[in-house]
Amino acid sequence: MDDTDDVIDDVFAVIEDRKETLPEDSYTASLFTHEKGENAVLEKLGEETTELILAAKDDDREELAHESADIVYHLLVLLSMKEMDLGDLRAELKERR
Repeated sequence: MDDTDDVIDDVFAVIEDRKETLPEDSYTASLFTHEKGENAVLEKLGEETTELILAAKDDDREELAHESADIVYHLLVLLSMKEMDLGDLRAELKERR
């Protein structure tokens, strides 16, 4: 297992920490305190999905990777908002194998 294998767990741990500590200069914390509530994250997921589709259509691998990471990040924020965690996601994916 190399260092990248745990990156999603690491990112989720940072998201959970930001949710608890709410540092002022944190984009992640701002999503948890946004006046639009969870709609702010849902809007970002919609925006990033559109950007992902356009990157795929244009065969832009670099942009496709970038937008994919944005979607995963915002999905993890949404899971945290809904008091879910990576175990919930892993269980669902395991059922689909």
